[in-house]
Amino acid sequence: MGKWASTPIWINNLGFTMNENKMVNGVVFEMTDEEQATLNASRAEEQVSLDARAWLDGRLSEYPSVTDQLDMLFWDKSNGTTLWYDMIAEIKTKHPKGQS
Repeated sequence: MGKWASTPIWINNLGFTMNENKMVNGVVFEMTDEEQATLNASRAEEQVSLDARAWLDGRLSEYPSVTDQLDMLFWDKSNGTTLWYDMIAEIKTKHPKGQS
């Protein structure tokens, strides 16, 4: 589930649905239906954008620093191992491009 799990619809104690509130010059007002629809559309667009780059965020959070990767490459070449390649392949498999 993303940042905006669902559109907040508030139900007051009388059972009526209410829009979210906004503050104008220090005074709290209920949003109009049009304002609420615009806000909901904006949140939906933002969620689509976040979902579209979730694979990239996942990869970036797991990649080691460039310095550490260069060190791994040096030792792989020196020792005839493939630890760097194996690690990168695992991260790319775990977070396939274009998928969340």
